[in-house]
This record gives sequence, structure tokens and C-alpha cells, in this order.
Amino acid sequence: MISRRDFLCSVAGGAVALALSRDLFGTKKGKDRPNIVLCMADDMGFGDPGFNGNSIIKTPNLDAMAEAGLRFTRFYSAAPVCSPTRGSCLTGRHPYRYGITFANVGHMPQEEITLAEALKTQGYTTGHFGKWHLGTLTTKEKDSNRGGPGGAKHYCPPWENGFDICFSTEAKVPTWDPMKKPRTNEHYGTYYWTQDRTKATENLDGDDSRVIMDRVVPFIRDAAKNKKPFLAVIWFHTPHLPVIAGAQYRKMYSQYTEDQQHYYGCITALDEQMGRLRRRLRELGVADNTMLWFCSDNGPEGKDGKHGRTRGSAGSLRGRKRSLFEGGVRVPGLLEWPARIKGGRVTDIPCCTSDYFPTVLDALGIKIKGQPKPIDGVSLLPLIKGKMEKRPVPIAFESGSQVSLTDNRYKIYSRNNGKTYMLFDLIEDPGEKKNLAGEKPDIVQSMKATLQKWRKSCKDSLAGKDY
Repeated sequence: MISRRDFLCSVAGGAVALALSRDLFGTKKGKDRPNIVLCMADDMGFGDPGFNGNSIIKTPNLDAMAEAGLRFTRFYSAAPVCSPTRGSCLTGRHPYRYGITFANVGHMPQEEITLAEALKTQGYTTGHFGKWHLGTLTTKEKDSNRGGPGGAKHYCPPWENGFDICFSTEAKVPTWDPMKKPRTNEHYGTYYWTQDRTKATENLDGDDSRVIMDRVVPFIRDAAKNKKPFLAVIWFHTPHLPVIAGAQYRKMYSQYTEDQQHYYGCITALDEQMGRLRRRLRELGVADNTMLWFCSDNGPEGKDGKHGRTRGSAGSLRGRKRSLFEGGVRVPGLLEWPARIKGGRVTDIPCCTSDYFPTVLDALGIKIKGQPKPIDGVSLLPLIKGKMEKRPVPIAFESGSQVSLTDNRYKIYSRNNGKTYMLFDLIEDPGEKKNLAGEKPDIVQSMKATLQKWRKSCKDSLAGKDY
């Protein structure tokens, strides 16, 4: 049986395959197709940017983006670690449906339809820049965490997932001089790979966020020049370990410890590149019709944020990276779309990285006839239009032995695989300090039943029943 990816992206099929895939998706008519830019930081905590209350780290460009667009106070990564969240961004589905359950586990299956594949059927040019972490990029040589002959079964690069232009690493790199090991200057062991399956060799020194953006800008410029709608997925490595900032950024925080200087400085360097991106979109005349998203892939690294360079802040939220408490999955979230969103909007409605896929397709006015079901995300287009008062379905999570379910007000959480649950009122108690399970057993039972049904659905998906 031919896979959906073979069906959508068959090189041999040429125009016939494209016509078939357009029939599968339908075609946008009428209004201009919006450009889509998905930006994501790596391990940035909810409390790290200024727009969420940080008074130390300088993020003027992200703060300006928040003032110009829509700020989410309850934006969730689909998982408390990176790889699963990245999968959700591209599919609209929880990664437990297709085996990407943790970092460096599994890869994007051929049967999944990515956002890049879907948009290519609508005439979009597509680019991936930065961290991939949804499969390996080479089977020929040792690269990063799993790349090489030993990890051949997980070979799944972005250029085989719908992306035309790529400047991608399998996993983490230092946030300054990304190809070099800190202190020794030996090669770090992870390469930037391009869509022609070769390693990048030029312009790889200095701030990693700038190195990435140097590839994004020409991609957008060429798309604008050719009047092509575009999808740019920009997944920064900052502020994931190894955390390093250049001297000019450390100097901005000279009153703090060396570790703080590096952490704060690398985020400011990322912010600088977000400002550069916003300016270039305006200069190229495409900003108004561009959906520019920003979030983080999970909460901040580190046990308590007080050791080493893992200085990230979850604000007043409980938990950090790897936890399904709020601090592990509630992340910074922004959307700027000048043609559709007036500045200064704030929403408390829960939203998630799984919502990207259905939102973009809804904005294009297309429906997928053959998309594997179910989709875990929901379209946020009604929210963008000011017509959504609450989230229509809850957000379910699973990671290791942890499971949780979050609705518009309440959240159940279990750390023992669903044997016992805590209940929190996230409106009154966003820091999850008071367990209400004993006081409100009916709510626990109702939410537990919903979560159990969802978990059964994920197991069916993983067994291949969606395909």
C-alpha cells in the first residue's frame, strides 16, 4: 500500500502527483494565501521574555511583537521535551500517535502528513532552518546524537518531509560558534546539513541565531521576489545547552555572574534576530500577510534554575522541562499577523503547538479528505477573528509515567501513569499549589474518563489504525 508521503511527494509522479495531492487537500481560492513563519526557541521558560514579566533579560523585539500582535498567557507545548513538541507543530497530532515519545526516540513516519507537505500542494515554497530533531540527517557518517550507519533506521531529514530549502541540524549545538566545542574549539560533532545532502561549510561562526537567520532572510527574499507564498520553520537552538553568549551580549549583563551573562546574553542575541526578521518582512512588503508565530518547545532546563548556565525561569509556575506541571509545558506564545490582528491583544484561552496545523489549513480554507484521524489540535482562526470564547476540546498530555488533561479551567495530573490524580484550578491557582482532587471528585472522574479515551485513541494510532 502506498504511503501518504509517497502519494504526496513522489518525484516520479511529477505534475500528476501534484494534481492528485491538490485533489486530496482542495485548493485555496479568493483571498491571498498567507505566508507562515513558525519560530521556536529551545528550552526558553515561560518567565524568560520581557513580555511575560522578566525585568532582567532584554527582549525588546519580542516585546514589540507582543504589543503588535496576540499574546497567549496559556500557550502549551505538546510535550515537556523537544522532539515530541516539534512533531506536533508539523502534524497537528500528539507524538504518542506515531512513536516520537521523547527526545532522540523514533522519527517522523512516512504515513504522517506534515504542514510542509500540505502547503506544497497549495503552491508554497518551504524551508526548515535550525534544529530538526525528528530523525537523523545522514546514514553515511557519525553526526550528532544518532546520525550515521548505526542510526540508519531513523534517517528522516526535513527534505524528505516536504521542505524545499534546509539548513538543519539533527539536534543541539552551542549557542555561539555552533560547530565548535566550548573551550577546546574541536568540532562539536553536529553539522548543519542542506537540502542537497551536503554539509554547510561557510558562515558558521559567532551567534548561532544569527547564523540561522542569515539563511532565512535569502529564502524569504527569494519567495517575495517570485511572489510565492512561503512556509519558514525557524527552530532556534537558543537557549539550550551548551549555553554560550558572545562578548558583546555578555557585556550587557556585566553585573551578573558569568553563567547568568551567558544565559541572558544568548536570549538577547536570539531576540535581536527576531527583530531582524520582523524588519525584513516589512521591508519586503510581505509582513501584513504573514502569520508570524513564536513559542518555546518546552519549559526551562535545570532542576531549579540556580545551577550552571541553565538559568531559565518558569515564572511562578510549578515544574520545569520534562514535567507535565505547568512550568514544563506552558511556554511563551505570540502571533503577529497585521492583516488580521490588531495590536495589543491578549488571550487566556488555552492553545497548543498542535493547533498550528489545523489553524493554517483553516486560514487557507482547505480541508484534508485523507488526513489520518484524529487531529489533536484545533483551529485558532475563530480566536484570531475574536469569535472564540473558550477552547472547544481539552489538551491531553502524556510523557513517560506522567499524564494530564487541561481544559479551560481545570487540570488533572498524574505522575504514576494514571493510578492517582491531582486536580488544579488553573484560573485561581496557576502555580498548582492546591490539590482539589478530594474536594471535587466528580470533576476528576469526568476528566479522567476523557483522558482514558484519548490514551486509547493514541494507542490505536500507534498501532497503525489511522493509516
